[in-house]
Amino acid sequence: MQLSEILTTNTICCAVQVNSKKRILEKICQLAAMQITTIGQDDLLASLLEREKMGSTGIGNGIAIPHGRLPNSSNAVAVLITTQEAIDFDAIDNKCVDVFVALFVPEDSCEEHLKTLQSIAKLLSNKKVIKQIRKCTDNQTLYNLIQQAN
Repeated sequence: MQLSEILTTNTICCAVQVNSKKRILEKICQLAAMQITTIGQDDLLASLLEREKMGSTGIGNGIAIPHGRLPNSSNAVAVLITTQEAIDFDAIDNKCVDVFVALFVPEDSCEEHLKTLQSIAKLLSNKKVIKQIRKCTDNQTLYNLIQQAN
């Protein structure tokens, strides 16, 4: 599944002001909760934090792909947030992160989950795309960019 298929204009936020890993995860869950009505924001956060305990989802080059599983759900949801200032996210390259693509998937969709993570990582490895993402100043422009990039 491509990012463009599961991202909505309601799950994108540009130039967010946050100063910690916990705050960005909370913001991600706040946006995701608008799309996922069967699971509360606190449970979404618990899902992301549980995954982060296994190791940071900061993949390097200022990018993180936090992800969690959704019980009793059949739809995947993605959230894309850029921050005004890069924040410490314990990334594998020890660099701060300013681009976050979060993914929530049904807990019984393991293969789909991995394929979606792979397609997101591939998209974000494109230096031209990531540069354009960082330049976006409004949500609609960022949404349009992702739709065109896929």
